[in-house]
Amino acid sequence: MSNLMTVWGYVRRHKYLITVLAFIVIIVFLDDNSLIQRAKHRTEIENLNAEIDKYRKQFDEDTKKLKELTTNPEAMEKVAREKYFMKKANEDIFIFDE
Repeated sequence: MSNLMTVWGYVRRHKYLITVLAFIVIIVFLDDNSLIQRAKHRTEIENLNAEIDKYRKQFDEDTKKLKELTTNPEAMEKVAREKYFMKKANEDIFIFDE
């Protein structure tokens, strides 16, 4: 019984400290919206925003290339020659492997 009274006396003297510590533990570790989860979500959002920026730049570059290919016949001929190894009737093609 004396141990119980000792613990009860300790709790009565430090009730505010115990309450604040319990609150901090709940906020940092146990809650669904804890600080640890917030940090994980923040890094995930930053990674996704970086990926969005990368794909936007790629989309802009591809749009420029597509516009050039649809408006410029020489650009289309260049792509056909370089990528698909097409040639004119009186030409020879040499492919060098490095």
